[in-house]
Amino acid sequence: MNPKQKTLETVKAVLIALIAALVLRQFVVASYNVPTSSMEDTILVGDFMFVNKFIYGARTPTWLGIPFTDTGVELPSFRFPSITQPKPGDIVVFDYPRNKALDYIKRCVAVGGQTVEVRNKDLYVDNQRFNDPPHMKHLYPHYIVPRSQDAPTVFQPGIGNPDNFGPYTVPEGHYFMMGDNRDNSQDSRIWGPVPPQNVGGKPLMIWLSWNNKSLPGYRFYDKIRWARLGMVLR
Repeated sequence: MNPKQKTLETVKAVLIALIAALVLRQFVVASYNVPTSSMEDTILVGDFMFVNKFIYGARTPTWLGIPFTDTGVELPSFRFPSITQPKPGDIVVFDYPRNKALDYIKRCVAVGGQTVEVRNKDLYVDNQRFNDPPHMKHLYPHYIVPRSQDAPTVFQPGIGNPDNFGPYTVPEGHYFMMGDNRDNSQDSRIWGPVPPQNVGGKPLMIWLSWNNKSLPGYRFYDKIRWARLGMVLR
């Protein structure tokens, strides 16, 4: 094999590997990192996780744009058959309803047909107290906005505020998402339910957790949260 043929074979192998990686990321398993604190203390800022893309039905890309920007266009999407659908209690990755270029991660607390209500920060679904996730928290547990005080940020006028919300019945086929960091989460209380076409996948486990806010940069080893590596997300 002459040098030109070797070069062509190398380029071909690289392209095949790249295409295979892109296909796996789109349809099987992808890696995501968390830049915000809305799911603390279940998921921390700096957690990198693998996400199952096929459990809720793998889909073709919904958005095409310039990497690392919000500049692009929405695409018609095809979804393959799913193994299951998001259920109350599942952590879900999805396209932000107001901007499909952004990936959000929240906990599904209710599905289509169920009624959501927040009473003095406590969550009720179909008039039953929702089981709080083990690491759910309130930053301001003793500061509660009364139901009579509507918040302009809530997606539907007259439905209250994040501390006292609803009752609200989730449209059929949609999902109501909330962050585990209840007082510091922009979620379905603010921008409404998530339509089924926005659902992207289910987190599996944390493969890296990077604490960027503590210690000098040269202490690389100590900036890794070793106890979180391999943690299964629930």
